[in-house]
Amino acid sequence: MRALPPAVAVILYSAACSRGPLPPALLDTRNDTCAECRMTVSAARFASQIVAPGEEPRFFDDLGCLAAHLRDRGTLPAGAVIYVADHRTREWTDASAAVYTRVAGLETPMGSDVVAHGSAASHDADKAAADGEAVDARTYFGGKLPGGER
Repeated sequence: MRALPPAVAVILYSAACSRGPLPPALLDTRNDTCAECRMTVSAARFASQIVAPGEEPRFFDDLGCLAAHLRDRGTLPAGAVIYVADHRTREWTDASAAVYTRVAGLETPMGSDVVAHGSAASHDADKAAADGEAVDARTYFGGKLPGGER
């Protein structure tokens, strides 16, 4: 077996030793399925995911599916991070820091009517969420969002 070039070895070593939360995984809207309902996660603006060390990411097509999964599955693996997609930008944001809104009549994949935003400013810029009501994340997710006090 050949030795790695020094620059590659340093990059790989740095990545392996890096600290901090795991980054979000890439979502394939053609092939990734919801870990709760098994439907294809085809609408990125409603998606969420759980990433944990040594495990495949678990994607969800609707925040209601994520909430049901957290409620029914018990504790999360050590080091797990939950990300939700910002409804307006589709960018991943830490679920414990997101702003949640229930928008009656909004068609979400499984009918939860709940969307997430990475910030209050993103929420305010999203016309679809303008008439919604704030959702308490602690209650909605049963107190199971890691790292957050929301």
